[in-house]
Amino acid sequence: MHLAVSASHRVEFGDFQTPAALANRVADLLRARGLQPRTVLEPTCGVGAFVDAALSRFADAMVVACDINPEYVRVTSLKASASRLTCRVANGFTHDWRATLRDLAEPILVIGNPPWVTASGVGALGGANLPEKTNFQNRPGLAARTGKSNFDVAEWLLLRLLEAGHGRDVTLAMLVKTSVARRVLAHLWSTGVSVANAEMLRFDAALHFGVAADACLLLCRLGARASIDCAVATLDRPDDRQSAIGWRDGQLVSNPVAYDRHRALLSNVAPSNEMRWRSGVKHDCSAVMELTREGGGWFRGASGEPVELEPDYVYPLVKGTDVARGRTAAARKWVIVTQRKTGDDTSTIADRAPKTWRYLCAHGDRLDARRSSIYRNRPRFAVFGVGPYTFAPWKVAVSALHKQPSFRVVGPIDGRPAVLDDTTYHLSSTSEADARSIVDELHEEGSRALLESLIFWDAKRPITAEILQRLDLERLAWRR
Repeated sequence: MHLAVSASHRVEFGDFQTPAALANRVADLLRARGLQPRTVLEPTCGVGAFVDAALSRFADAMVVACDINPEYVRVTSLKASASRLTCRVANGFTHDWRATLRDLAEPILVIGNPPWVTASGVGALGGANLPEKTNFQNRPGLAARTGKSNFDVAEWLLLRLLEAGHGRDVTLAMLVKTSVARRVLAHLWSTGVSVANAEMLRFDAALHFGVAADACLLLCRLGARASIDCAVATLDRPDDRQSAIGWRDGQLVSNPVAYDRHRALLSNVAPSNEMRWRSGVKHDCSAVMELTREGGGWFRGASGEPVELEPDYVYPLVKGTDVARGRTAAARKWVIVTQRKTGDDTSTIADRAPKTWRYLCAHGDRLDARRSSIYRNRPRFAVFGVGPYTFAPWKVAVSALHKQPSFRVVGPIDGRPAVLDDTTYHLSSTSEADARSIVDELHEEGSRALLESLIFWDAKRPITAEILQRLDLERLAWRR
């Protein structure tokens, strides 16, 4: 049965109802794997596709179906006699899952399709379908403020269910984004929860749900036989293993074999400031801060108008796309960098570069409206991700967003140090020779294999400073 829902309801509740054919395929797979649950729990049952599949495939199992939506619970309750099916209205974020699981007969199968929505997606609509706001991922302060603390609602729910099932014979089978599945497994492995077996079986989310997302069926069985690897295949060919992910040295890796082979190239010490990977400049207002140079101190600014600026605060800009495509010898855009380091007083621009100050003030409403919390309580027109490294003459740069780690040497452009944008990471260098030597080291077969074993290419930002920092550049140089 299909119940019409509004677009805002779908976003707030991540309400993508599972097609019956997909639910049946999942249940058939579980049965073929020999799973014979005595109880099936569907914590977000919707209109009951997984309930139907469980009732028909697991004839001896009791089925418990829960949902926050009373109408969905009513519809689901009509599917079978009360002798095998129990339906409850329950808010997944406040319900006592530990008490529920404690009362269920083992083995227990927790199955379903939890909400496909992030906390920020709900908040953007002013929605309230969220758990109590806590930094449950234990992000450090800055990461929690700049977006890394945003989380998928499904991730929160799955972790609560698995924690509630700790110590019991529980198998989890959930349709989730692959990024959610990885984070759930990483949390279990990092906290010492014993995972007996885990699989990620990819499926076509666009075909089944009409959404562009990399998705999988996460199969996870808790138990005494601890496994730190997870096979990756497809739901269509579940026994044809394509790859694996694993837990190594306190982190998730995308290729355990390559990681184990090249782990000697990992760094075990904190990097010096000179060898630390940095993000490029973040300003969150390209219409104002990024300019097209016309020549002779003239630029074309925010509204397409010509504007004359002093050279003191204007630098050639190299973006992540330029780095990925090897276009680093010239600048398509120039950027205003208002500070030499975070926290600098920007009001001094008025005296040092009055034309630049007037331009910034003329567009001050747009700069003042930047939403990121990193600009709060900072000087007006502040930028982020600046320091001495920003203005180094030579840099080794890589795009954080493109699907291959292509490292490039970026040198001065028109006599000015090139500035990189916040979709890149870079190492600063005082000489071209050193920069080129580092690029050669990073393109060596072993370093590339190790680096790619740390990267998940379907992530929103596949390459991060934390990943890059794992490589021991001094050891790479010695090997060469």
